Amino acid sequence: MDAFAALFRGKTFVVSPLSDLDAAIAKHLYSLQHCKILHLVRHGQGVHNMEGNNGPEALLSQEFFDAQLSPLGWQQVDNLRKRAEASGLARKIDLVITSPLLRTLQTAVGVFGGDGQSQTDGIDAHPSLTATATVNCPPIVAVELCRERLGVHPCDKRRSISEYRSLFPAIDFKLIESEDDKLWKANTREPFEEVAARGIEFMKWLWTRQEKEIAVVSHGIFLQQTLNALLNDCQASFNQELCPRFTNCEIRSVVIVDRSITGSCYPETISGELRLHGDAKIPSEEVSN
Repeated sequence: MDAFAALFRGKTFVVSPLSDLDAAIAKHLYSLQHCKILHLVRHGQGVHNMEGNNGPEALLSQEFFDAQLSPLGWQQVDNLRKRAEASGLARKIDLVITSPLLRTLQTAVGVFGGDGQSQTDGIDAHPSLTATATVNCPPIVAVELCRERLGVHPCDKRRSISEYRSLFPAIDFKLIESEDDKLWKANTREPFEEVAARGIEFMKWLWTRQEKEIAVVSHGIFLQQTLNALLNDCQASFNQELCPRFTNCEIRSVVIVDRSITGSCYPETISGELRLHGDAKIPSEEVSN
């Protein structure tokens, strides 16, 4: 298995897909201090996804500003939460990182917010975490770096942090530097190359975290561009396994390993990957993010 070319803090890392969290057979063993398990999650279906399938022009409507989950999106979130709990995945996660957009915040709380206590009835529902609801769930932190492709589409522009704090009181927004959205530009769409570079920067930052098993709730374009950048030098079959477009409420789980401990041997640690879906009937390709 080939290594990807990204350089993190002077070290290169190897990324491997994770097949079964309980039954994976490793050819090599590595100390946890040299590894992280990442569970990459695309948000549930948003109201903009429904219209976006009719063509990209539909996404220019201000009606979809900071698009929320659709009724089907809520169902996907609920289904994924149940499946993550049944598989034991929910109990293993140390930290949840989420994009600070409404649909990802709703998904993060709905899936990982603990014991299904989020209120998700109806299209306008906003799940929030109370002090009692956080007892059995990991901390959830909002980070700008894992936002969707920036600019032009109102669905990718965020609300003020004050408004989010009132809707999601148990999410940590301290890492968001500006109250209002200063990154989104009405007339400029972020190039794919810059999305990928932002994804690499995000992965660098993740590596500095002390937590070892982290869920990342983000967006289709961001996740795809980040994985494409990380796996640029890998075998084609490996790219085909990890880099297709995420469906709504899909998890792909990977292991990243500090290559400096592996010498000249790439870690053929785990084959395959864990994939959980909120709804198996969702199409594999969607116009929007």
